[in-house]
Amino acid sequence: MWMPTAECGMRTRFTPGPTEVPEAVREAMAAEQPNPDVEAAFAERYEAVCGKLATVYGTDHDVVVPGGEGILGLEAAIASLVAPGDRVLCVSNGLYGDGFADFVESYGGEATVVSAPYDEGYDLAAVDDALETAAAEGSPIEVATLVHCETPTGTLNDIGPVLDRLEDHDVVSVVDAVSALGGTPVPTDRIDVCLGASQKCFSAPPGLTTAAISDRAWDRMTERDPASLYTNFLPWRDVSEGFPYTHLSANVAALDAALDLLLEEGLESVFDRHERAARRCRERGREIGIEIYPDPERASPTVTAFHLPGEAESIRDRVEADHDVVLATGLGDLSSEILRIGHMGYNADVEKVDRVMDAVEAVVE
Repeated sequence: MWMPTAECGMRTRFTPGPTEVPEAVREAMAAEQPNPDVEAAFAERYEAVCGKLATVYGTDHDVVVPGGEGILGLEAAIASLVAPGDRVLCVSNGLYGDGFADFVESYGGEATVVSAPYDEGYDLAAVDDALETAAAEGSPIEVATLVHCETPTGTLNDIGPVLDRLEDHDVVSVVDAVSALGGTPVPTDRIDVCLGASQKCFSAPPGLTTAAISDRAWDRMTERDPASLYTNFLPWRDVSEGFPYTHLSANVAALDAALDLLLEEGLESVFDRHERAARRCRERGREIGIEIYPDPERASPTVTAFHLPGEAESIRDRVEADHDVVLATGLGDLSSEILRIGHMGYNADVEKVDRVMDAVEAVVE
């Protein structure tokens, strides 16, 4: 069974992805690999990885694993589903939610962005209004995007009410679940394209996108016949005759090993471990006297963001220089406001959290 253990004498990296990679996963990646273009052993491993991912996703949808960091999945979802002129609803309260609209516009779609402040939940009334207005105008929303866990702010969004509304309006849903999958339950079977990546809660090296895709989403992609090869999920639907391009065989081996560790431990145990680590991190923060961003009730079990206006970057730098602990700050306008601690995957461990928070406490005080 995989359980996190201390690795004495090594730098402690507690960023919200890429995460620390267990030794067994590193060894799998370093092993001799089959040629992904010609050897059946690679295709067999890829098929096994997709099956294990389906268990983690908790879905009967098809699962595919293209070669490319997680952002590839976000762009490929739009490139595969959105044709010029298509109306797309982008529900956002964070950086990645906003970013979906950029992808929509770059592929010629018409993005309707329903924004909420980064420290608040989704604006459901505005979602209703956008869907109903578009339908009344005779040009209904066809695709919608949302983010389960906004990693830059540590926010776990309640996506269920939005999915309810999308189902009522027959809208194809795309969900960025990159920093939620493997750390907290995700309602994948209610989602048409559910996106993940290797370097977050799976604790494998960066380099692979994962996606669970519904039959309805496949049908829409087929109708649109996207021109791109790389930012296109369709070539991955059936790889029995070969892969669209040379796959990252070592990365697939690493993800395979990481999934074995996760499934051996058991998903419920994994989720509980993440909850315990998050709870301990926030308890220590309260003891130190630093506030959680945004609302503790909406904080993700995979990452904690502490609100340290004007101090986040200097604290991060001092923690690294004085204690050899690597943390992350916020992104964009929040880079000097938020200190982020990624207790996800291999680092979702109370003892590790305590060591990290000891370092933070020493610097803050």
